Amino acid sequence: MNIEERKALSETRIFKPVFATDTNHYSTLHGGVAMKMMDDTAFIAATRFCRLPVVTVSSDRINFSKPIPEGTIVEVVARVMDLGRTSLKIGVDIFIEQMYEERRELAIHGTLTFVALDENKKPVSIREHLRKIGVDVD
Repeated sequence: MNIEERKALSETRIFKPVFATDTNHYSTLHGGVAMKMMDDTAFIAATRFCRLPVVTVSSDRINFSKPIPEGTIVEVVARVMDLGRTSLKIGVDIFIEQMYEERRELAIHGTLTFVALDENKKPVSIREHLRKIGVDVD
């Protein structure tokens, strides 16, 4: 398996309805709830990619393009974008789907960075680990 195939296999998609408990005083998805959903989904994609313990070290930029109303469905999609020595950049999109319409729109996009850790909680080489398990990283 090569690195691009590994990236494709680790793509993670999560669907969730937006209920009143997830919204702010405007009845739209609360920004903090959206960020948690992004971090959770990115964490799963990063873990599936490298199969090592990972932690979030930064959210590089999150663009809130459209409000997400209560009563819609969201799809959170996380993909490995870039592989460093010990880190992964994960791109995350949140799409809005109207429950009773055939419409889907990009509402939020962001990039989060994760670092892989060893048993002593020190950064570890993802590339070396992938090589050991038979992934062609070059």
